[in-house]
Amino acid sequence: MAPTRTETDLSFLLDHTSHVLRSRIAAALAEIGLTARMHCVLVHALEEERTQIQLAELGDMDKTTMVVTVDALERAGYAERRPSATDRRARIIAVTETGEAIAKRSQEIVDGVHRDALQSVPQDEREVLVRALNRLATGHLATPAESAQPARRARERAK
Repeated sequence: MAPTRTETDLSFLLDHTSHVLRSRIAAALAEIGLTARMHCVLVHALEEERTQIQLAELGDMDKTTMVVTVDALERAGYAERRPSATDRRARIIAVTETGEAIAKRSQEIVDGVHRDALQSVPQDEREVLVRALNRLATGHLATPAESAQPARRARERAK
């Protein structure tokens, strides 16, 4: 006989909704020729001068995925690798004018997907939901547990 569940399956709820949200963002960004990773790199590179390594950390990307992503951005004319103004040894990712325009558009798309998701929750529950998720993300669930067998984090395939 299966054990009786005593708590809500929070893992399923968070995993499922996160997966569906990511798939909707991916589909919406694909309409303008971007991936979520490309969007992430453009937006974070526009915030301040950042190296490829810094952007990879912000986007939770490994080095290979980051290189592929920046290569795609360069081919599209949205970004370029340049020497850092503060460290001659470092290369930063600089966003072109065209890249800045597509980043603005992609942020509008991502914001719209997020807005649509939140609009499916009754108005009086939205703020509570967001506040509770922020508390989890910055509190109890802010840092993964150390483990000999760490949980794999879902990643999208690079295109």
